[in-house]
Amino acid sequence: MKVLATFPFVSVCLLAQAQVPIVPPAPAAAVPAPAGQASQAAAPVQALVHATAKAINYRLLDGSTRIEFQGTSLLPDGKGVAKVKVKKGVATVKAKFENLPDPGTFGQACLTYVLWAVSPEGQAANLGELTVKHGKSKIKFTEALPAFGLLVTAEPYFAVTRPSDAVVMENIIGKDTKGRVEQLEAKLDLLPRAEYARDLAQAPATPAPAAGAPVAVLQARQAVRIAQGAGAEKYAAKALAQAKDYLLQSETSAGGEKTVVMTARSATQSAEEARAKTVEGIQAEADTAARKLAQAKLDAAREEAARAAAAAQAQVAAAQAQAAADQAEAQRKARLAEQENAGLRARLMAQLNEVLATRATARGLIVNMSGVLFQTGKATVLPAAREKLAKIAGILATHKGLKLEADGFTDSTGSAAFNARLSEDRAAAVRAVLVDLGVSSDSIVAKGFGPSNPIASNTTEAGRRENRRVELVVAGEGLTGAPS
Repeated sequence: MKVLATFPFVSVCLLAQAQVPIVPPAPAAAVPAPAGQASQAAAPVQALVHATAKAINYRLLDGSTRIEFQGTSLLPDGKGVAKVKVKKGVATVKAKFENLPDPGTFGQACLTYVLWAVSPEGQAANLGELTVKHGKSKIKFTEALPAFGLLVTAEPYFAVTRPSDAVVMENIIGKDTKGRVEQLEAKLDLLPRAEYARDLAQAPATPAPAAGAPVAVLQARQAVRIAQGAGAEKYAAKALAQAKDYLLQSETSAGGEKTVVMTARSATQSAEEARAKTVEGIQAEADTAARKLAQAKLDAAREEAARAAAAAQAQVAAAQAQAAADQAEAQRKARLAEQENAGLRARLMAQLNEVLATRATARGLIVNMSGVLFQTGKATVLPAAREKLAKIAGILATHKGLKLEADGFTDSTGSAAFNARLSEDRAAAVRAVLVDLGVSSDSIVAKGFGPSNPIASNTTEAGRRENRRVELVVAGEGLTGAPS
């Protein structure tokens, strides 16, 4: 018989070898209980256990070969053998197994064994139920795939569509295996037995089965209860109702055992269909909820980003407005300061001009003391000049923070060295007089420039008299930087 035509492949993926002890899955997130079962615990999204299986490539096999089965850590004594014959790309497999205990050994929900074919891509197909008598079983099937692995699992009923984690045997390449047979690693997902146990615990209580009920009926009852516990009333009500109807017929039919078994198996298949649809429905709801949550988070993030951008723009605008206000205030203060400075320069210049000729320059106000300060060739300040310096000192005393520089100049009479020294002495003499008159010595310096920078011609006596001078540079806040 060609079993694979009846049971479609289920897409799966794997990780730890079937021989490795299965790790219990973490609890899954809960979803609302099915309608009509308010007191029932919420059904979680289906959890899976990752595993690997040994797939064998028969593509290059010519004729037949023998493979063996070995027990996993769940059934160390389990063993089996199979003869594989390939003809025109189709493999015919005859397998038999030994040392199979009661399936209930592997969990309350386990009632039977199922043989699985696993492709290298991780697809698993239910090849059929192993009917066990005295710990032995045998089965025959055909397979068109060039490469597949074989597993035996303990299951709650024969019609399951995904292997459970109760893997009790797997195929291996034995010493009698002939031909060029390659062993591959197939990755798949296993359904934890705890899933079935949980669904049974959540199913409504039912009367105990009649004494001596066929195993097929027991499996049908198990399948219906598992579908109910999974939440099929909500997600697959039609298939569940059909399964219940078949189950009732199998339990109340007056027909022969063959009819009872066939009806019970129909109930099992319908119940598995309802359970599978329920798992899909729950997963779809979970996926939808996850998408909505992700979208909500994305929308919240976008809103937060928009608020942050708006706040940043507001801060930039406020900073720009503040900067503009600060600039305007600075300009206003600068204008006021300039006005004040201009007033100060004008007042001070007017006062100084009453004593000696004064002009405004970029260096400050320059008071020109010439022709009346010194005798020819001497640095002693004349009494008339001292009187004018006293008036100058009196004016300067009314303004705080001023800086003074006495710059001495000579005419061109005499050597350059003599004139340089003489200009320095004359500037120092003026400084000394001003200090005596109360000007702070720290606020005034003296410098000599000799005959440089004449203000009149040195070819006439009048011009030379003008060039023999000391210029008093009055600087400070509000005085420097003024135009000439």
